Amino acid sequence: MSITADLPQTLWHQTAQETVQAPPLLGEVEADLVIIGGGYTGCSAALRAAELGAEVCLLEADTFGAGGSGRNVGLVNAGLWLPPKQIDALLGQKDGAHLSQTLAAAPSVVFDIISAHQINCEPTHNGTLHCAHAPSGLQDLQMRHAQLTAIGAPVALISAEEARERVGSDQVHGALFDPRAGTIQPYAYAVGLARAAVAQGAKLHAKSAATEISHNGQGPRGWLVKTATGAVRARHLIMATNAYPLPIKGYAAPATIPVSYFQAATAPLPDHLGDQILSGSEGCWDTGLVMSSWRRDRAGRLIIGAMGALSHVGSTVHINWLRRKLGQMFPSLADQPFEAQWAGRIAMTSEHIPKILDLGQGYACFGYSGRGIGPGTVFGRQMAEALLSGDRTALPVPVSRDHSLPFARLRSTYYETGATLVHLLADRGAR
Repeated sequence: MSITADLPQTLWHQTAQETVQAPPLLGEVEADLVIIGGGYTGCSAALRAAELGAEVCLLEADTFGAGGSGRNVGLVNAGLWLPPKQIDALLGQKDGAHLSQTLAAAPSVVFDIISAHQINCEPTHNGTLHCAHAPSGLQDLQMRHAQLTAIGAPVALISAEEARERVGSDQVHGALFDPRAGTIQPYAYAVGLARAAVAQGAKLHAKSAATEISHNGQGPRGWLVKTATGAVRARHLIMATNAYPLPIKGYAAPATIPVSYFQAATAPLPDHLGDQILSGSEGCWDTGLVMSSWRRDRAGRLIIGAMGALSHVGSTVHINWLRRKLGQMFPSLADQPFEAQWAGRIAMTSEHIPKILDLGQGYACFGYSGRGIGPGTVFGRQMAEALLSGDRTALPVPVSRDHSLPFARLRSTYYETGATLVHLLADRGAR
């Protein structure tokens, strides 16, 4: 079974230069750690565990980065979408501060891994701009600036004039600049992590969907994970499927709120069009109710996206809205055709904070709520360290033993319908 058989290839899949050799699992093997899921979390965990000398086996149902890790914007952000005080209110001051501090360092962890393993993923460590979509949006940025600087974050609130110059658009009304952050080619980073894990000695297997999981509680390797063509016996387990779980006998994937995000990319822009757009190569997103994002890639394409799905009747509404959004923000690009368009799923929790479930000699991690690159990398590494050492005190969040999310599907419909309605109303207003 493929998790992406019905999804179009992304620009990232088309332009990635990274490859990894990971044949399907054949026969029964043993490991210290078995990981299910080959995105940022799983591959980061495999890399770290292998660095620590563990025997690692990672099973990926499709290809590495096939899910959200190969379909996102590629923003390497510091922290979560929530501001620090809100995180503290949900987790408590001590645990909230620990999570904020851990994720403040996440971009450095990502870019250090890229450098150490020479991952060819267009790393651009020039910061990000969180842009006010209207004068009212500046109030939100002022609040975030105050809270972030209070905990030592080196962010800067910049004026509408400076933001317009840096973005190259008169549609922004100020911005919050975060120099810790940056952009990458997200799919290439996922594949590069997998390649680095293999080079460290981890055994990675693509096209190897887990079909059954059990734990007998006896012996040094109590976990048994079966695939169609093999099995893994392991001491520890990490479930890292996030927004793209498949049915597995003996395991119920934690409930999340699946939300779609779509993007489109222009062809590489000629110099006379592109020189004044994001000349500093920052990645951007805005304060709009239905958030949108934009960035450049190394070839000079403009990639723009927003919340919404392309797999239903509303897809035309979303693409039409994105076409107008491009023209409004960058009038010189109004007639530029899109050469690729795609969508992916975000796994949200009700609090917008990632979760780690305690499975007993194992963890399930999920719910990055739109911030997968930095948190996924860090959570994967720290879960591997905690399992192998037996010390869970450094985990980014306290572990939970249960997880419920009432009305998850209804909440997903709320987000999807809301995005479609916003874009539909904008479409009618433009006529």
